[in-house]
Amino acid sequence: MALDELKDTDNLYEVDGFKYIVDKEFMEKSKPIKVDFNHFGFKLTSGIDLGAGCSSCSTTGSCCS
Repeated sequence: MALDELKDTDNLYEVDGFKYIVDKEFMEKSKPIKVDFNHFGFKLTSGIDLGAGCSSCSTTGSCCS
């Protein structure tokens, strides 16, 4: 997520008073997109399968060898 300006290639969604700008092509690849807010920040989930990847074993979020 990042701050951005609306472009012709974007869709604008307004949910619960928040405005979200999502690139149309990206939305087709990643829908559904869900943003959950809590007292720590937010959690973003989507339909994109990122695979197993690796889990973080340090506070910097990097992968362990």
